Amino acid sequence: MATSVQKHEKVGFLLDMDGVIYKGKDLIEGSATFLEKLRKLGIPYLFLTNNSQRTRRDMALKLNRLGIAAAPEDIFTCGISTARFLAEKKPNASAYVIGENGLGSALHENGISVVDDDADFVVIGEGRTMNFENIEKAVRLVHDGASLIATNLDTTCPTDKGIRPGCGAIVAMIEAATGKKAFSLGKPSPVMMRMARKTLGLRTDETIMVGDTMYTDVLGAVEMGYRSALVLSGHTTENDVAKYAYRPDIIAPCLNALPESFYLKPLSSQIIKSSPAKIAPALAGVT
Repeated sequence: MATSVQKHEKVGFLLDMDGVIYKGKDLIEGSATFLEKLRKLGIPYLFLTNNSQRTRRDMALKLNRLGIAAAPEDIFTCGISTARFLAEKKPNASAYVIGENGLGSALHENGISVVDDDADFVVIGEGRTMNFENIEKAVRLVHDGASLIATNLDTTCPTDKGIRPGCGAIVAMIEAATGKKAFSLGKPSPVMMRMARKTLGLRTDETIMVGDTMYTDVLGAVEMGYRSALVLSGHTTENDVAKYAYRPDIIAPCLNALPESFYLKPLSSQIIKSSPAKIAPALAGVT
């Protein structure tokens, strides 16, 4: 007898959150439907964010309240990439931190001690609780030899009331005062993009990055050789794309508008001629 076996090539998604899955407190229409489709197809995905304020558990709770089934391990933040990188380069290091609970938690989980002085690193994340005294101390520590680390270089953060200064704006102030450049570990950093890909167990050519920002999501994908999709459900318009020398592979109004032909590439149908009893063993070798 003849049996036809049809499979799609292995693929996985790195998904930005704000502007792709939700916008502020509201779920973007169709995002839940798209994620459910990926689950049914067995396509892995990981939420990827430059927000280090909240822990993965907090972010998973927000997604679940919006109707998106998510566990903490489904989320990868720039705080996590920062903490893992520092722990790898200098185990049991110390850090003076300007940021909030998500960043501090990630550092502790990776063996980095948070201190007020004599720090190996000065780590800057997002937050609204910092004051000028924090900035002064960071400047003095960097001047005295601590390495300046940025969880990301986004100059602004979106809020319900408009934008506020982001991590990059705070980092720029410290750089100007010390004359030292920060090393960033958030998107589009290849460190974060590679860690995220490896979390899903994907190869470069199997990875698709979807985001709403050209200079983080799309740039990070282009530099790593991933496929990229820009969605217009966030703050980027189609006209904005012309300002950049690089381009996404596809532009879509929203996540659920991505055509299946972009990410579902079928393998060639294979015809297996065998008796019924031998079909299962023969299929086991088909990839």
